[in-house]
Amino acid sequence: MTNDVREFNFDGLVGPSHNYAGLSFGNVASFNNVKSVSNPRQAALQGLAKMRALSERGFAQALLPPQRRPDFALLRNLGFSGSDAEVVGKAFREAPTILACAYSASPMWTANAATVSPSADTADGRVHFTVANLNSKLHRSFEHRQTERALRAIFKNDKHFDVHAALPSTPAFGDEGAANHGRLCASHGARGVEMFVYGRVEFDAAAVAPTRYPARQTLEASQTVARLHGLEAARTVYLQQNPAVIDHGVFHNDVISVANGNVLFYHQHAFLDEAAALNALRTAMAATDTELVPVRVDADKVSVADAVSSYLFNSQLLSKPDGKMALVVPQECQENASVARYLQELTASGGPIDELLSFDLRQSMRNGGGPACLRLRVALNGDEAAALHQGVVMNDALYGKLSHWVEQHYRDRMAPEDLADPSLAVEINTALDELSRLLDLPQLYS
Repeated sequence: MTNDVREFNFDGLVGPSHNYAGLSFGNVASFNNVKSVSNPRQAALQGLAKMRALSERGFAQALLPPQRRPDFALLRNLGFSGSDAEVVGKAFREAPTILACAYSASPMWTANAATVSPSADTADGRVHFTVANLNSKLHRSFEHRQTERALRAIFKNDKHFDVHAALPSTPAFGDEGAANHGRLCASHGARGVEMFVYGRVEFDAAAVAPTRYPARQTLEASQTVARLHGLEAARTVYLQQNPAVIDHGVFHNDVISVANGNVLFYHQHAFLDEAAALNALRTAMAATDTELVPVRVDADKVSVADAVSSYLFNSQLLSKPDGKMALVVPQECQENASVARYLQELTASGGPIDELLSFDLRQSMRNGGGPACLRLRVALNGDEAAALHQGVVMNDALYGKLSHWVEQHYRDRMAPEDLADPSLAVEINTALDELSRLLDLPQLYS
């Protein structure tokens, strides 16, 4: 066991093109707010406020930068030609939804950036990343190129890190990253059990699957990531998400459960076979001499509908120095009567979760992403932490610089018709060029 390991949360810095296009069928919040007016400046500042607050509490906090938007390569590949301004104008007139896809700020949800295995779990003792292909949605399917570039720039030391390219972009290997992955362990530096949650099986026609909304993660993709990372079979568990909850808007597992340390915080209906899932996890954890602590939320206390609308499980579960855990939730949890009542009981129960941290993330929430969507968890020992690019690690100085940068460059209003403005692309890319200098990552957008 390595005692100097800390879990870093890499939050996505919300991009200047943050808008509500409702592009993610199956994500109820995103679809419900289609074509409403967003506030990119407020969205970015809300995310930065959460990063700063957690950093000040002593939690290791860093960020992943936004991507260039619009993606002109996508637009030109789809037949829109001419100057950048002409491409934008033609796309808006002929296919406004495609233009919205090219402008999507969805990389802010870094839980979908990659799947991460810490060095304690991998065969070669390095931290492994597999970039998610996100091939189920057009607006996310091209993210992986820039995500891989960013991860390679931030985790560039081959002695400590191995960044794998995205899996083949075919339905058989639909991969949505850490949003469908969890880790259970005695401590962040100990050997752990890696839990992969999938929605469907490509090569088994008899396997059950949702019927209303698409299942975005396949068993085959999860198994491939485990092979690439060199995970031990005895400490790797594959669980099927309950198809019924996918059809209720639980598009990723992190909308219905979250794991941290030896605690699994989950809804009664999270998994296809709850008893089998818990048994598989207990058996795997026995190989690490660690006992699973399940925290089950019964449906008669919090319905699936309330879990989805409040994003109770799209929360961050953070280990504190005293051995207890804090649950980071969006303020919507306090506005839902049954969820608020449950959380009061939870923190007073004497169990492992004894503190609640609530944040205003309404701009992100209206687009379908809560605290867990906004962060990628990366457990690093001291040498690994020293080897990552320090320019993205959150501190007071970086917070001040980024807040000023946002105030200078972000609009406070974004309506669907604003995407037709050719000056928007110029604004965004001017801002990102400055950001690459601010973060000391000159190769980021090359």
